[in-house]
Amino acid sequence: MSEARSERAAVCPQCGTHVAPALLACPSCRRLVHADELKRLAADAERAMQAGDASAALAAWRQALELLPPDSTQHQVIAARVGDLSRAVDGQPAGAKPGSRWGKGAAGLGALGALLAKFKFALVFILTKAKLLLLGLTKAGTLLSMLLSAGVYWTIWGWKFAFGVVLSIYIHEMGHVQALQRYGIKATAPMFIPGLGAVIRLKQYPADAREDARVGLAGPLWGLGATLAAYAVYRATSVGVWGAIAHFGAWVNLFNLLPVWQLDGGRGFRALTRLQRWLAAGVIAVMWLATGEGLLLLLGIAAVASAGFAAAPEEPDQTALFEYCLLVAFLSLLTRVAAPVVPR
Repeated sequence: MSEARSERAAVCPQCGTHVAPALLACPSCRRLVHADELKRLAADAERAMQAGDASAALAAWRQALELLPPDSTQHQVIAARVGDLSRAVDGQPAGAKPGSRWGKGAAGLGALGALLAKFKFALVFILTKAKLLLLGLTKAGTLLSMLLSAGVYWTIWGWKFAFGVVLSIYIHEMGHVQALQRYGIKATAPMFIPGLGAVIRLKQYPADAREDARVGLAGPLWGLGATLAAYAVYRATSVGVWGAIAHFGAWVNLFNLLPVWQLDGGRGFRALTRLQRWLAAGVIAVMWLATGEGLLLLLGIAAVASAGFAAAPEEPDQTALFEYCLLVAFLSLLTRVAAPVVPR
């Protein structure tokens, strides 16, 4: 909260009671301290919805929640609205805006129109992600910490592999950034820590386990894309460094699927029912038998422990289960990519 805002809130304009800066409502008349700001945010959310931008509306409503007493009726109403909007975002194609002229025009063309609409959404998705990746590099902290990490890895493995590793980690982190933006959740830009990867600090938090699972698994999903791209270049060129980068990306993203603590797999698993966790453990076991990847034993032990002992929701999350199992399957196979010794 800004200093100016705190000063304006020191005296209630309705009853004249002095209000402590930390309070969100007047202790005497219960007038909301930030009533005017809340009206502005509600108007912003309404305009965003009229424009078909559910993510912007979510961002406005989440900001409004921070200005409301948690025990107030208004907080409960807006929290429910955030949940409804979040679920609407889940079912909305990336880059699509409901009611757009393209969508209406394509709908009138029948099957051909539907195909064109899907192609348009796919194209917008790719262009948006490319724009997001480039935009992330404009953040000074991200770029400088990336270069620092690359310099550390350079001294160990040489510059080609070092920059490939850093780029792979960066793409993984930007997957989290994209999901956070999609759900209107404020967070810092990625910061690299040599030897440990990168971190993003959340300024707001997901509303429920479903949202947290989407944000958590978005990183490995983008990481899988980067790994597949490196593998494709390796197959096309037979240049060893690309095989090494693909192997590294597969292993690191698979490690992140460990269903423990705040790792991406842990965030995904918290949205799964007990039965779904056993199903995921079964997929891990099958992939271990198919690939012999030792890391899968660790994933399997953690998955069985979570399925047997950790608290689990009653409502299944089919999307989280599908994404988790898909990631385990593809990343396990990609760990079998040869990782040739790369000359420095």
